Amino acid sequence: MNDQAQPDALKTPTDLGNKARKDVAEGLNALLADTFALYIKCKNFHWHVSGPHFRSYHLLLDEQATAIYAMLDPIAERVRKLGGTTIRSIKHISELQRIKDNDEPFVDAIAMLDELRNDNQALVKSMREVHEVCDKDNDIATASVLENWIDEAEQRIWFLFESTRTA
Repeated sequence: MNDQAQPDALKTPTDLGNKARKDVAEGLNALLADTFALYIKCKNFHWHVSGPHFRSYHLLLDEQATAIYAMLDPIAERVRKLGGTTIRSIKHISELQRIKDNDEPFVDAIAMLDELRNDNQALVKSMREVHEVCDKDNDIATASVLENWIDEAEQRIWFLFESTRTA
């Protein structure tokens, strides 16, 4: 969030200080970019999964993509509630994202699930880091929604882990 470039018309009132608003909004915008990247990767894998467990994996990936997609608007709206501005384009997402794209023409199904598990673990780590900023700056509302998203991501990690276990 660059307050100097932000039009006054978009500055939402909040009782949090300017530093807190800026720090939390920056963390959330990076999280938003990562969430977009994870959503696209999950849909990519959903569309391209292949193999003997196709149906199970296809449905699992669709369910996970839907859950990830559901986070996008609330993250962006939380930034706006803090008086910040959020991402505006695919280019902006690519500048902020830390979760790497996977543009390979073929990825083994188990490798897909492993990669998504690792990406969800990275997302949880990022959410915990933003939560620490919220705690420091007394942003209870953002911390609260982050706690729910952490729990949801940990469930995705669990499902991905269990889906790749061997007997």
